[in-house]
Amino acid sequence: MNFENNLAFAKHLDETDSLKEFRSEFLFPNHKNGEFIYLCGNSLGLQPKVAREVLNRQLDNWANYAVEGWFDGEEPWMFYHKALKNLMAPIVGASPMEVCPMNTLTVNLHLLMVSFYQPKGKRFKIIMEGGAFPSDQYAIESQVKFHGFNPNEAIIEVFPREGEEILRNEDIVAKIKENGEEIALVLFGGINYYTGQWYDMEKITTAGHDVGAIVGWDLAHAAGNVPLQLHNWDVDFACWCSYKYQNSGPGGISGIFVHQKHHNNTSLNRFAGWWGYQESKRFKMEKGFVAEAGADGWQVSCTQVMPMALYHASLQIFDKAGNVEALRNKSISLTGYLEFIINQVNKEINLLQFKIITPKNPIDRGSQLSIIAAQKGKEIFDGLIDFGVLGDWREPNVIRLSPIPLYNSFEDIYLTGQALLKVCKQVLNINIS
Repeated sequence: MNFENNLAFAKHLDETDSLKEFRSEFLFPNHKNGEFIYLCGNSLGLQPKVAREVLNRQLDNWANYAVEGWFDGEEPWMFYHKALKNLMAPIVGASPMEVCPMNTLTVNLHLLMVSFYQPKGKRFKIIMEGGAFPSDQYAIESQVKFHGFNPNEAIIEVFPREGEEILRNEDIVAKIKENGEEIALVLFGGINYYTGQWYDMEKITTAGHDVGAIVGWDLAHAAGNVPLQLHNWDVDFACWCSYKYQNSGPGGISGIFVHQKHHNNTSLNRFAGWWGYQESKRFKMEKGFVAEAGADGWQVSCTQVMPMALYHASLQIFDKAGNVEALRNKSISLTGYLEFIINQVNKEINLLQFKIITPKNPIDRGSQLSIIAAQKGKEIFDGLIDFGVLGDWREPNVIRLSPIPLYNSFEDIYLTGQALLKVCKQVLNINIS
C-alpha cells in the first residue's frame, strides 16, 4: 500500500475498514477535553464497554444465589471456565481441551515447568532469549535452583549479534543444535516485549524437538496479537496473560495450553489441587489425585469468577470480530502506516531522530513498534503524553507504540505523527513550518 501523510488519507482508510465498528465497544481514557490516542495495548488493553455488564451479571449471581451460584443460574460457576475455553482456543490455534483459563501468568509458568522441566543426567539446561521479560528470567532461575543447579551453568541465553537489536531465528536454531544433548527445555517468549520481534515459533519448536527437548512458550505479547497455531506447530505447552492484547483488565486471569499428546501422560510431575481433580468425582473428596482430562487437569484452585468474567467480556468481542486474519491484516496495515509516519517525521525535522528497532518485515512482528529516540527520548515520551498520545516507555531508551486492530484507527496514527512533530519542535527546539 502506498501511504500518504494527510488526514484525508487516514480517514479514507478508516471508512473502508471492516473492523471499524469495534472501536466503539471500548472505553478510552480521558485527556484534558477529549480522549487519549491510546497506543499502549501491549501493556494493558482498553476496557470493553460490556465488561461492566458481564461483571455485574456475576455480582448479581453472587447476590441472588450465594454459594448455590456454583451450580445454579444461567452460568454456574462450576462450569464457567468452559465457556471461555471455546473462545480462547481459536485465538491460540488449539482445541478447547488443550486450553484453560486459570491463575496468573508467572504462577502458570511455574506450574507448567513443574511438569515439563524434568532434568535428567546431562540433559538439564534451559535455553531462552537473552533479555527476556524479568518474570521469565526469575521464574527460570528459581526453577533451576529448585532442581539443584547453578543458573550460570543451567541457563543458556541467546542474544542478538554485536551491533544488532534483533535476535536472528537461525542463531536460535544453531544454538539449540549446538547444545542439543544438554537441553531439557526450550522456553522463549513468542514476541519479545522490548523489541516487538515475533520469533519463528514453528521453526524453533521443531528445532527443539529435533534434539529431544521439550518446547514451551510465554505468549504474553503474542496471544491475541498474532495468529498462532500451537497445536499444529506441536508446541508442548504455553501460557499467557490476558490483560494486554486480550483486554481482560489489570492483573487479569491467565491462560494455559497443553498439547493433547501430553494429556494422558501420568509420568508428568504436577503440583495438584482440588480443582484439577476429575470433575465427575471432585465432590467425593477422595484421596489420591486423578487429573481431569486435558489442560483442565493442571488447575489448582477454584475458578476465579470475577477475573474470568472480565476475560469473557473481551473474548466475546474477539468472537464477533470472527476472522483472525482480518485482525492480522489490519494490524499489519496499522503498524505499516505508523512506520511510514515515523519516517515522515524524521524527514520533516531533517534528522534521524527516531530509529525503529522492531523488525521491518511484517511477518516478524505484531502490533507494536519499538522506537529509540536519538535525543531526549524520555522528554519526547512525556511530551507525547501531554499532547494526548499514550504509549509506553521502557528503560533505557525505548518508546513502545502499539496500534491495536480492535480499537485503534488510522486517524490515530496520523495524529500521533502530528503530535511527534509538535513535541520535536518543543523538546529539540526545531522550527517546523
